[in-house]
Amino acid sequence: MFLALQFFMKIWKLLFFLFGENEIVVKNVAIAINAYDSIIQTAANLVVSWVKLPFILGTDIAGEVVEVGKGVTRFKIGDRVVGYAIALDKRVNRASEGGFQQYTVLRPDLTSTIPESILYESACVLPLALSTAACGLFMKDYLALPFPSASPRSSGKTLLVRGGSTSVSCNGIQLARAAGCEVIATASPKNHDYLQKLGAAEVLDYNTSPTAVRDIQAAFKDRTTAGAISIGTGSLRKCIDILARCKGNKFVAYATLDMPPFPKGALDFPPFLAGTVSKMLAINIRSATKGVHAKMINGSDLVVNEVGKAVYEDFLPQAFEQGSFVPAPEPQVVGRGLGHVQEAIDLVAKGVSAKKYCI
Repeated sequence: MFLALQFFMKIWKLLFFLFGENEIVVKNVAIAINAYDSIIQTAANLVVSWVKLPFILGTDIAGEVVEVGKGVTRFKIGDRVVGYAIALDKRVNRASEGGFQQYTVLRPDLTSTIPESILYESACVLPLALSTAACGLFMKDYLALPFPSASPRSSGKTLLVRGGSTSVSCNGIQLARAAGCEVIATASPKNHDYLQKLGAAEVLDYNTSPTAVRDIQAAFKDRTTAGAISIGTGSLRKCIDILARCKGNKFVAYATLDMPPFPKGALDFPPFLAGTVSKMLAINIRSATKGVHAKMINGSDLVVNEVGKAVYEDFLPQAFEQGSFVPAPEPQVVGRGLGHVQEAIDLVAKGVSAKKYCI
């Protein structure tokens, strides 16, 4: 099993974890790597200060159910599933629910069956990005869209997704469409066709500065906005500027902070923190003066609300079967087995677009 030992990874052999009522155990076949994993490896004490190291990281898994706890009715041994391994959430803080291991304890309301037509490698890209997008779109104190449906009714509203080729955006586009919203997204030109296949009505080039903001505002001229999902450095400020001139919901749910480059050493942390506070203060002032509300998404919040069930239980199984929701972005297999986790994390740290590394 993989454990986070301060700033490096190590494989340890441990006993099989116990599981309880309303839990299942999954033998992992494919595991995806997120930028979040790289950040935690670099600054665990800052990002997840409640975690006592060593610990098991990893959030995105797909595999086969091997144990079913008392009270579980949706799953049986042998089911193919994808699930959100939520060990790192402060309210959970339980290594058995981490993803970087051979067997993971999952919660049924954060797990969906997958059909034979979907490969494990494709499915494993979903959980963290899907959950983050879902929290921003559906939680009552965020955009509060109707829950997704395999047969949605049009709401007559349009969602802005800025940072469209990221994992969160790929899922946000599809979830918003399943909630009855039209989607306008931004991305580099090489990813426009891909995002339109996922359901975006229009995809605009975010690199056309200084006209990018005006171009998006023009696209919303005769539309009512459902709000915005912001991902990526610089996106939040531009989303605020865009929504300030749109009619409809002036709310930005953002998945990433505008902050300086992440520090490489302990001495770099004080200026990093000062720079981050300064940038966020500027964002708060900007949003207040323009009448736009902005709030950061915590994807693991669905562990304590109804969004997890609405997405993983009520929506995904049917949507997978119908083909109305597809795993995105595309997976890229780095290698087979836990021995390739560090290699995959190093690749993620260098940056990735419209694909996700997995093992």
